[in-house]
Amino acid sequence: MITIHQPNYLPWSGFFHKWMMSDVFIILDTVQYHKNEWQNRNRIKTRQGAQWLTVPVTYRFPQTIQEVNIAPQPWARKQMAAVEQAYAKSPFFQDYYPSLQVLWQQPWEKVSDLNVAVIRLLGDMLGCDAPLLLASEIRTHSDDPTQRLIQLCQKVHGTAYLSGSEGRSYLQQDVFDKAGLELYFQAVHPPVYPQLHGDFIPYLTALDVLMNIGDEAKDVIWEMGGKVR
Repeated sequence: MITIHQPNYLPWSGFFHKWMMSDVFIILDTVQYHKNEWQNRNRIKTRQGAQWLTVPVTYRFPQTIQEVNIAPQPWARKQMAAVEQAYAKSPFFQDYYPSLQVLWQQPWEKVSDLNVAVIRLLGDMLGCDAPLLLASEIRTHSDDPTQRLIQLCQKVHGTAYLSGSEGRSYLQQDVFDKAGLELYFQAVHPPVYPQLHGDFIPYLTALDVLMNIGDEAKDVIWEMGGKVR
């Protein structure tokens, strides 16, 4: 089972659910960067509710994700302070915050490099053990979005592809059939778990799950759902 996903920043639990279901997980860093999406931001939970953590970037259309630079602003210091303020009283803050702090303190230049490092770190915390590869390190020759996915799967000898649920709107079953690939779609619901700061808020970064329930996060995320045809 091959899954392919853009390198989001501090991804939500569903991102890691896909990785857990994978034999190979490919980070799609070769597609166009889009402003105001998930490639440079995500949300944590504070006493005031959900709060964005945003990495400032310098972007020129039509740069790919791997080409986008991080802007020279003190974003890391602000994010470390925000996470500490939000989660210092969470049960597992000391288990995870020091590793994140070390990561944030590094001199990052490219947002994709930062995102991949964050993804690897959170994935390790969640027990994701399928190989993680970068699309930029795998040779494909098609500019067609669907053919690009198919070629990536073929390059790593995949026989099945797991798409996010939104893939139903643009992926064609017959194209995958012709390529000899089974096509599946992720079917998940957001996990529910104890949180700090009042009423439950879904769809936050997976860091929120880790901070609140620790090692149980792996099982909670795995039980989010499965795959359907």
